[in-house]
Amino acid sequence: MTDEQEGPKIGLVISAHPDDSEFGAAGTVYTWVQQGWEFYYVICTDGSKGSEDPDMTADVLVPLRQKEQRAAAAVLGVKEVFFLNNVDGDLAYTKDFSRDIVRLIRRLKPYAVFSHDPNHIVRDMFINHPDHRAAGTVVLDAVYPLARNRPSFPELLDEGLEPYSAKEVYLWTASNTNFDVDITDALDKKFEALACHKSQIDDMEGMKERLLQFWSDTDGTYKERFRRIVLPF
Repeated sequence: MTDEQEGPKIGLVISAHPDDSEFGAAGTVYTWVQQGWEFYYVICTDGSKGSEDPDMTADVLVPLRQKEQRAAAAVLGVKEVFFLNNVDGDLAYTKDFSRDIVRLIRRLKPYAVFSHDPNHIVRDMFINHPDHRAAGTVVLDAVYPLARNRPSFPELLDEGLEPYSAKEVYLWTASNTNFDVDITDALDKKFEALACHKSQIDDMEGMKERLLQFWSDTDGTYKERFRRIVLPF
């Protein structure tokens, strides 16, 4: 990170579903907010497939998950959450979806963009959800070249949104990581934010044990690990 940008640096976290941001980057978000960063969330789907309860309808679940996501973001000090409301499970690389992401990048002007790594297999441990892969791919293409390319989406110029170049990208659930953030002091806040997603987590204590193993380091600290790309221009 450099000090070239005047004022607080802006971080933009773009995830497929409500709760993905907390799993992927909540410790980093909270830590950097304490250091003076401003963070914004973009949630790409409506979260409507996030329940196995046969009595839980989308009409109930979608607003519930939005409420949970706003509560989690508030715990971390996130300034605003944007919901794109694409249908959960059907996220695809489309022109409209790309335009929505480019619009927010140009509007918010983030120094750093966080999102899913679009790989299929995560550290030989689990298969990456197709919505995660779609979101990660669109975000990478939005950062480069679409958000910075004037001829891309000329309708955004009519909205007063000029081309913009983010400086860094951080991808979580990457198999090849090159950047760690020590979140040991932020663990309580990360778990507090995760606990806001009550519709998704029914055994927080049991989940804590598994997650601590995932984030633990050999030196006794806990880390969020990213694939970091520093854009050269």
